[in-house]
Amino acid sequence: MLGKMLLVMLMCSAVVLSVRQRIVLLKKRNALDHMPDAPISTFLSEALAQLVGVAGGIYLSLIMLVSFLELEVPSRATVAGLTMQPLALLSLTLALLQPLIKTLLVQWRK
Repeated sequence: MLGKMLLVMLMCSAVVLSVRQRIVLLKKRNALDHMPDAPISTFLSEALAQLVGVAGGIYLSLIMLVSFLELEVPSRATVAGLTMQPLALLSLTLALLQPLIKTLLVQWRK
């Protein structure tokens, strides 16, 4: 039970950190190209939409890859008491890590 709660807290903090980093990146990008006719949205809504979109795109790509290569993937994986699809977990993890890795690469290039 404690492991399950710890995993949920870890996943929530990863989502918060990823969304926060996406907000920072969106603010930098939007400072340069502001369009007055664009619908009003917040950085939080844009960051969450990006997170879900990236995770969904990765998930679909992984499904197509597994289908194309005819790989055997378990239908469910249990991690610290939480049961979920392994490809969904992988895609969410990659989507959460993407802005952090991008920031590290930008800093490394400077």
